[in-house]
Amino acid sequence: SGNYYNQGEIRKKELERSCCVLGIPASDVTVIDHRDLPDDPAVEWDTQLLATLVLEHIEAKNINLVVTFDAGGVSGHANHISLYNAVRYNVCKLLWAGLALLWEQNQGRCRVLVLESVNLFRKYISFLDVLISCLLPRDALFILTEEETEQAKRAMRCHRSQLLWFRQLYLLFSRYLVLNSLRLL
Repeated sequence: SGNYYNQGEIRKKELERSCCVLGIPASDVTVIDHRDLPDDPAVEWDTQLLATLVLEHIEAKNINLVVTFDAGGVSGHANHISLYNAVRYNVCKLLWAGLALLWEQNQGRCRVLVLESVNLFRKYISFLDVLISCLLPRDALFILTEEETEQAKRAMRCHRSQLLWFRQLYLLFSRYLVLNSLRLL
């Protein structure tokens, strides 16, 4: 629930407001408040527990595309990396079991895209990273319009409890508010 600073209830409301700005209805927002999955940038979550919860959600909502962090978690945040590990665990488990094709058919060909973590220099050169990103291999590259970038910034500003000084810099200079490169898992 985002309770790292005992602000779980505040952060839930911020998430709902942020999703509203992005056009995501509150009915499509699920907050998992599990005692074994604490909001803590230093805590690695249990892969099997998280993988089970993620897979249950994919099946319950008939999700056909999952977008998650890569092994670097964009910022090295242990919880972000745990999400990647859980999704990768599900994909590998299904492949090893020989159920991948059946799972894809049942889930409308659920695919997984992972957001590429980039080095600190590239992370904060904003739109200038387009030149680099276009030259490097990737499966998908999303370049936001000016309107979409402003919408993303409005959504981030909804998370007032998390807008520390370095996130203010993020709003000004981050390439993730302008473009995102992803790879299929």
